Amino acid sequence: MTNTTIETPAELTEEAIEILCREMGVVKTIRFLQQFSNGRGDYTKERENLFKDLTVADIVTEIEKKRTIE
Repeated sequence: MTNTTIETPAELTEEAIEILCREMGVVKTIRFLQQFSNGRGDYTKERENLFKDLTVADIVTEIEKKRTIE
């Protein structure tokens, strides 16, 4: 039976998070909800600083190293 009670957005959000946690677990719920976060900072500037001394080949090598560790 469907609940026809009008809920506030906060109540609806709380219920949805409870259902997600119960059905998918806390970690997957958090990962799912992070998709809808705007985040903070300026990724373009951060990326330029992070990768300024690296070539694409360097980055690919690092990715491959991490994949073999996991």
